[in-house]
Amino acid sequence: MIDTDDTGEDTAPSAQMPPLIMLRAFEATGRTGSMRKAADNIGVSHTVVSRHVRNLEAWMGCKLVQSGPRGAMLTDEGASLFASVTQAFQLIANAASDLRPRHRNRGIRIWCVPGLASRWLAPRISRLEELFPGANVMVRSTTELPDFSRSQADLAIGFGDFDDLPAAAVPLLRPRMFPVASANWIADRGVPDSPERLPRLPLIHEESHRQWRNWFEAAGIAAGTLGGPRLGDANLGLDAAMSGQGIALASRILTRRELDAANLTELFDTDIRLGGYYLVVAPTRRSDPAIVRLRDWIQAELALSEASGD
Repeated sequence: MIDTDDTGEDTAPSAQMPPLIMLRAFEATGRTGSMRKAADNIGVSHTVVSRHVRNLEAWMGCKLVQSGPRGAMLTDEGASLFASVTQAFQLIANAASDLRPRHRNRGIRIWCVPGLASRWLAPRISRLEELFPGANVMVRSTTELPDFSRSQADLAIGFGDFDDLPAAAVPLLRPRMFPVASANWIADRGVPDSPERLPRLPLIHEESHRQWRNWFEAAGIAAGTLGGPRLGDANLGLDAAMSGQGIALASRILTRRELDAANLTELFDTDIRLGGYYLVVAPTRRSDPAIVRLRDWIQAELALSEASGD
C-alpha cells in the first residue's frame, strides 16, 4: 500500500509517473549516498525518506537502493532512474531560474567545509567583495553539500577522496598534511624523536581515527590502537592543538598564521597528502560569468596558499 507524506497528501501514483515526493527522496539519497544525509538535505526525517524510497521501489517493481558499508548504494536500475530524475529536476531548476527576475548584483552563496571556511575563506571576504562589488556574499560553514535543486547555494567547497567525488565535482587541491603541536606542548614534552613515536602520544582526531590511520599508513608506520579525543572537524582539532591538548594533523593552508608565529610547530618534514578540496557549482549557474570568475579565483588562491603559505 502506498503511504501518504507527512502533510497527509495522497501520494498514490498516476499511471504515467511516480509521485514527485518519492522521486525527491530517492534523488537526495542517490546524490548524498545516505538516507540520513538525504533526510537532512531535504528537511524531513530519516524514516520519511526510507518510506518514500520503499514506496518508489514498490511502484517501480524493482530494487533501487541497497545498504552497504559505505552507505546507500544505487542498484543498476537505481542508477538508471537516478540519471533521468537528476536530468528532469535540473530542467525544472533551469526553467525556474530563467523565469525568476534577474538582478544586476546577485548574491554569492558559498557552502564550505568548516576548517577552510573559518581559517582560509573568512579572512578573504574583503577580497571577495572587491571581486564582486555590490554583491551580497554569504558563507555557510558545513560538511554537507547543498541541495542545488532548492537553490540553497551557488557553489560548495568540500573535502574528500579524489577517487570518490560527488557528481560534477571539480578537484581543486590535495594539501600536504603534517603533525603539529603547540609551543607549550613541546616545551613540556619535547619534540618526538621520530614519527614512529606518534601513535603512543596524545593525538587529536576529527570525526574518527581514520585520518590519522591513513596518515600512518602513508608514512609506513604501524599505528596499532589509537586514542585521543574526536572533535568533529579540523577547526576544533587545531584549536585543541593550539591550547596544548595534543598533536593534530594540519595543512599550511589552514595554519599559516599559527606556524609563522611559532604558536604551532610542524614536527616532521613529510610529504603526505590525504584527500583534497573539491568544488561543486549549482548547475543553473555553471555558465554564469560571476560564478566562473569565483571558481577560478578560489582555485588560484588555494594553489597560491599551498605554494607560499599566504
